Amino acid sequence: MTQTLNIIGGGMAGAEAAWQAAELGIQVVLHEMRPQVETFAHQTGNLAEMVCSNSFRSDDDEQNAVGLLHWEMRQAGGLIMEMAGVHKLPAGGALAVDRDAFAQGVTDRLLAHPNVTVQYGEITELPTEGHWIIATGPLTSAGLGEAIRKETGADALAFFDAIAPIVYAESIDMDVAWMQSRYDKGATEEEQKAYLNCPMTKDQYEAFIDALLAAEKTEFHENETAGYFDGCLPIEVMAERGRETLRFGPMKPVGLTNAHEPENKAYAVVQLRRDNQLGTLYNIVGFQTKMKYGAQTEVLKMIPGLQNASFARLGGIHRNTFLNSPTLLDNQMRLKSQPHIRFAGQITGVEGYVESAAMGLLAGRLAAAEILGTPLNTVPANTAMGALVHHITGGAEAKTFQPMNVNFGLFHPVDGLKSGRRGRKDRYKAYTDRAKEEWTSWLAQG
Repeated sequence: MTQTLNIIGGGMAGAEAAWQAAELGIQVVLHEMRPQVETFAHQTGNLAEMVCSNSFRSDDDEQNAVGLLHWEMRQAGGLIMEMAGVHKLPAGGALAVDRDAFAQGVTDRLLAHPNVTVQYGEITELPTEGHWIIATGPLTSAGLGEAIRKETGADALAFFDAIAPIVYAESIDMDVAWMQSRYDKGATEEEQKAYLNCPMTKDQYEAFIDALLAAEKTEFHENETAGYFDGCLPIEVMAERGRETLRFGPMKPVGLTNAHEPENKAYAVVQLRRDNQLGTLYNIVGFQTKMKYGAQTEVLKMIPGLQNASFARLGGIHRNTFLNSPTLLDNQMRLKSQPHIRFAGQITGVEGYVESAAMGLLAGRLAAAEILGTPLNTVPANTAMGALVHHITGGAEAKTFQPMNVNFGLFHPVDGLKSGRRGRKDRYKAYTDRAKEEWTSWLAQG
């Protein structure tokens, strides 16, 4: 009798898990509550909708851990990476996509797959039998979140996440702004259209910081103990840490030359990254914010070049939940108390689109192999996938567990290589060479 894999959540992790299992011959039912039940951040009912950014970050698979994760997912026939390639936008050394076309592409491929059925509607209780993956992400519905809390016996951990505004390109003053990728990465004409730059003098920067700090913010008034994920801090939180913080973060002026005034070095620069294939939308890089809407428009229009800006979407803040995975999940990503249920994606305590999709890829393959009666070996810890899953399912300290991006700090050292900055390039290449060999061998087993 055919056994079905049920997946709750059609985001990055759920979509990738469904694809992997379906490609291995498993019948999959993908449960997605949108558009019947909306969330704060999503705007459509499409699967794998991107909300915080349109970037998958670095695509360098020899010197960057997330680029290595891209490589591993491609080798496994990952749908997310395939669609990212189809809908890629110029973005220097990063992998950025047309977010709407990307989500539509993922949705179309899954709906067309003979082994995939998509069912729309909210699930509020934990399943008691069958094979299940919960990939509901940081915006898990209140009902299902409460069911998870009751089963695990502890309150879900949480952190706050923020979304950056998106600007209509036609409203940007190109007599002030100019097109240039930082350090001229990918210096073709098309690549130079990937980023717009808005310069600030010292006085303009100081006035902007003053307005930012004084602006009215959205706050959670419930009894919250959550903090912010450092990789996605609101700009006003960064500014509160010091007036120069933004100038050495998302507003750093290095690697850029003002095309209108080449001899005049900007004190700070706001970058906007192309958000769609048409080039009609640009998102403000690193400008996640919890400012209220009225305050956002006033403060952001202080940026030279954006004085007449029209916004396709303003920023916002939402509460993300995640499991204390080191105590709750085994090394096959199964809930220890209910091993017929696996978890995948951001709810497991990984951070980022790529990491979420990667955990979906693993969960889908592990579940499919279990259903087929051919369980897979533990993922090699020296791969990007293995380093990440090992961290969340036992490598991290449970008492201080927080969301984590993939990084080389999660990898076992390579014998015989120097530590320190001088040997970093060789060390990272050794990490990626070793990972590629071990990932290829692991894939070959199933």
